[in-house]
Amino acid sequence: MKRFVQGDNRTQSFLLPEALDDYVTDTNPVRVVDVFVDELDLQKLGFEGVEPALTGRPSYHPEVMLKIYIYGYLNRVQSSRRLEREAQRNIELMWLTGRLAPDFKTIARFRKDNGKAIRRVCRQFVMLCQRLDLFSEALVAIDGSKFKAVNHRDRNFTSAKLERRMRDIEASISRYLVQMDTADRQEPTIAKAKTERLQDKIAALKEQMQTLKQVEVQLDAAPDKQVSLTDPDARSMKTRGTGVVGYNVQVAVDAKHHLIVAHEVTNNGIDRDQLTSMAKFARTEMGVDKLTAVADRGYYKSEEILACHEAGITVFVPKTKTSGATFDGRFDKEDFIYDAEKNEYRCPAGERLIWRYRTTERGLKLDLYWSSQCQQCSLKDQCTPSTERRVTRWEHEGLLEEMQVRLDLAPDMMRIRRQTVEHPFGTIKAWMGATHFLTRTIERVSTEMSLHVLAYNMKRVIKLIGSETVMRAMRA
Repeated sequence: MKRFVQGDNRTQSFLLPEALDDYVTDTNPVRVVDVFVDELDLQKLGFEGVEPALTGRPSYHPEVMLKIYIYGYLNRVQSSRRLEREAQRNIELMWLTGRLAPDFKTIARFRKDNGKAIRRVCRQFVMLCQRLDLFSEALVAIDGSKFKAVNHRDRNFTSAKLERRMRDIEASISRYLVQMDTADRQEPTIAKAKTERLQDKIAALKEQMQTLKQVEVQLDAAPDKQVSLTDPDARSMKTRGTGVVGYNVQVAVDAKHHLIVAHEVTNNGIDRDQLTSMAKFARTEMGVDKLTAVADRGYYKSEEILACHEAGITVFVPKTKTSGATFDGRFDKEDFIYDAEKNEYRCPAGERLIWRYRTTERGLKLDLYWSSQCQQCSLKDQCTPSTERRVTRWEHEGLLEEMQVRLDLAPDMMRIRRQTVEHPFGTIKAWMGATHFLTRTIERVSTEMSLHVLAYNMKRVIKLIGSETVMRAMRA
């Protein structure tokens, strides 16, 4: 070991040992956690146990427990058992808690009992970002991503999946019965062993069938005709390639600094109804009067775009491509030009499609237009297989056309959306690992997600302006 840097002797005693504070630099993120929690009014936020009980064993102050959790999520340690071990060996965590080391049950119980308060802490940090003027552009990207729940796909049931599972069990039982008949024709010793083994398998399958029949009763009573046995709030959702049993996490991310300004955990796998609620939530959190929001085509819904317009929120959402005419190679609705003054359309052949009548479909008031010249038109084969080509127009179609004009004039909006909102999802999922959420039910999962968002935002702000500036702002 000559000519190498030498370490201290493990058995060497020191007259004046170093203090814990000497191991934690002035810019260490753990100091930011310490100052942030110290400046919170935990009682006002709703934490239990801020005022100690007069009798019984003294409990840990919520301040200590909150520091442990924030530190853990900052360092990708989310499990209560792992946090227990870290509190006993991690010097930074010893400094943060004053060498306190709660057991894992105490740590887990704190997260379970203080979910709403923890979610308010996440919002407090967003308010700090607002005070630091980090949301000056008032432009957010909204998106949703599917996160796995603590529920295997085999323990999630829909009507089709349950029917398929029952059918497979019945086929297996029939196959085993045939094998038993075959075994009876063999030597008695071999036949007895095979018969007993097959009988055990059949008994196990019949037990599974009884369990599935109980699930069928629950399925009939469920409003959305779906049942999850491990996590009752988890739902089967479509993703690219395959499905996932979990939650759909909605976020609104600031386009300038990529901070998550608002988030919500839902068990609705479709994004189409989330645009207005997330945009309003983001505007409230950012403390601005006017907001611009951009989302992908999965959020395109006429009613949501109208609601955003009425709320004073400017949105950029590309139109979904669901036209059967386009798929078949015929003219799309965009090929028909609307004349607002005459209230009529002009088709690719130059004919007028005049207003005929108004109808209501799915709560939307629609005007119908068509021409009487379609039968004689030379372009009819490229237009419609019906007698005439009918064009429908929503009463607020002008808002959708205005939004399309905004998109045409700002072609970079979709690129901004992608580079803004995709990164936080990828980062958080990498922190969470393959299992993703560790808790069950939507309320506890929301608490867990808030801790991830808080950790993500804290790392971003420290990276942007530095630990010392953040701590000064917290103390102000």
